[in-house]
Amino acid sequence: MAQVTVSPKYQLVIPREVRESLGIRPGEKVQVFQYENRIEYVPVRKIKRMRGFLKGMNADLKRDAGRL
Repeated sequence: MAQVTVSPKYQLVIPREVRESLGIRPGEKVQVFQYENRIEYVPVRKIKRMRGFLKGMNADLKRDAGRL
């Protein structure tokens, strides 16, 4: 697991292996969320680039009785 250090300007560097695995390029936008007691970064993708990203996902979900 990669670890980063917050700079005096509160900046972070995304580790190379994470950037490469997610395909993050310079100039791309990343949304920042606070979830419970942690910070999450989510790359902002154009909708055309997202096409097919759920391919192969198992859609056999148990649904609540009122949500059929």
